[in-house]
Amino acid sequence: MLDTRQSVATPEGVDLALVPAGAVARISAFALDLLIRAAILATIAGVLGILGAFGMGVFMLVAFLVEWFYPVLFEVLGNGATPGKRSFGITVVESDGRPVGFAASVIRNLLRTADFLPLLFGFGILFMLFHPRFQRLGDLAAGTLVVWAPAPLKPPTLPEAPVSGPGIKLRLNEQKAIIAFAERSTRLSESRQRELAEILEPLTHAKGKDGVTRLRGMARWLAGER
Repeated sequence: MLDTRQSVATPEGVDLALVPAGAVARISAFALDLLIRAAILATIAGVLGILGAFGMGVFMLVAFLVEWFYPVLFEVLGNGATPGKRSFGITVVESDGRPVGFAASVIRNLLRTADFLPLLFGFGILFMLFHPRFQRLGDLAAGTLVVWAPAPLKPPTLPEAPVSGPGIKLRLNEQKAIIAFAERSTRLSESRQRELAEILEPLTHAKGKDGVTRLRGMARWLAGER
């Protein structure tokens, strides 16, 4: 299978396209997180070292918390991404596309021990390479998936026009068509703009240049301007 894209239908009827992240991106992200954790622990060790045996005891507790809850904290509060994952553009989600929850994050990270065996995550890497969605044991147990983070949506660039609502309820495809017209109108000739705008004269109650301006204003209203 050359295309690993997964289509997931949400309860709201929206199809999500999830693209599982491969082993190289995941290993690179883990290595960066490992370096970050090492830097954090080295700093803490330097501070607690002056407390002698008591400081060593506190350090062991802190090291445990950092090792096991560093990824959980960032995955739950950071939209599924630790600093390493965010740097490589990947994120953790539930298998159905929802944001990862606390319980799922804890399970997938506690099972890193199983993936570590027999040596330096050898089993976990092999398991990922042969799994169709690049999941490791922790992901299967927690019901999670590591995917490429979708690019942030950019708001449409619309030409200036007086903002005005359509006055009637429009279907989603009709709203998209009006916004698409406004976005592309500046790349069309004036005659073509007017020709297209006149198709919607029953909606705009305007012809020619006024019809174009009216559609642009509707597009700005539909895009969220009020």
